Amino acid sequence: MARHRRAAVARGFTLIELMVVVALIAIAVSVASLALRDGSQVRLEREAERLAALLEGARAEARAGQLRALWEPTSGVNADGNDFRFVGLPKGDRPLRWMTPGVTVEIVGRRYVVLGPEPLIGAQRILLRLDDQRMALFTDGLGPFTIEQGTP
Repeated sequence: MARHRRAAVARGFTLIELMVVVALIAIAVSVASLALRDGSQVRLEREAERLAALLEGARAEARAGQLRALWEPTSGVNADGNDFRFVGLPKGDRPLRWMTPGVTVEIVGRRYVVLGPEPLIGAQRILLRLDDQRMALFTDGLGPFTIEQGTP
């Protein structure tokens, strides 16, 4: 009879084993859902990071050369086909187009972003849009341009 009981216990799973399996499945599903983010959001984040780096590089160049420098988005179709331009800086190998077609930009309260030559440039905010996604770049005028998450 003791042999019969051992065989009956060995046939099924314990509640703990089932809970561990369910927990592992839940973790796998949550990781997969995070990995499957909206493609336009990822592309917009890349554009925002790239623009922040471009603006900081141009800002450093303007301060070092004591140049009045501006960043200005171009509106509509222009002769050179660029999406934006740097005014007041020497021509260089800076990109002047978005990597992702369809990105639109709005500078809050002005037409352009002031980059230098002064170390304090004033607070500035840039809104980027792609499809139904939005993101903002912001500087308080002293610190670098940073990406604001969760922009409405």
